[in-house]
Amino acid sequence: MNPNTPPLPMAWTNSNETTHIHPRTHLFHLSFYWGRNTLFLFPNWPGNSRGMYGLGLIFVFVLAILVEFFSNLKLVKPGSNRYAAVFFQTGLQAVRAGFAYMVMLAVMSYNGGVFIAAILGHAVGYVVFGSPIFKKDMDR
Repeated sequence: MNPNTPPLPMAWTNSNETTHIHPRTHLFHLSFYWGRNTLFLFPNWPGNSRGMYGLGLIFVFVLAILVEFFSNLKLVKPGSNRYAAVFFQTGLQAVRAGFAYMVMLAVMSYNGGVFIAAILGHAVGYVVFGSPIFKKDMDR
């Protein structure tokens, strides 16, 4: 580490059995709250802008829909190469898990709007991709 580089700020430090809070850092909420001044998924994003907060909510909503899409995606046909099918399904599962973890991390910002966007995204994704409403064979 470069000695001229200042250390990264930490939210909490313990020195001499006393807890100090550094004023330059953003402390994350430990319970649900409402408001657009939040951070989720990336540093300094969405920031304090209403437009960026709305874009962030849409991003989480679409991510949740994609999780449901990949959860219900069946592309491997019967009789195809078994090893290629397993490799392909493993790749799709990895993408689905990555999107699901991103939704989970966004919800861990404890912002009420992000939570509702994630729940609505999963609900819409299930209705469109998982429920029998839009499936061709309705006998399930």
